[in-house]
Amino acid sequence: MENQLELLEAEAMKLSSAERAVFAQLLLASLNEDTEIEEAWAIETERRIAEIESGTTHVIPIADALAQVRAALK
Repeated sequence: MENQLELLEAEAMKLSSAERAVFAQLLLASLNEDTEIEEAWAIETERRIAEIESGTTHVIPIADALAQVRAALK
């Protein structure tokens, strides 16, 4: 006799590709217990992108940033 996971997989495979994609997203989202944190990061990411695009913040290459940090730690 098949277990529940095997039955669920068989039923899911009957869905269209698009439906399976949505179902997969729902399953992955259900694993994320910290949705507030994810939402906060999404907002922060959008804010930072907007600052970069508007020119209100200065970005530097990662190599330069690491060099500055290393110099500060000496």
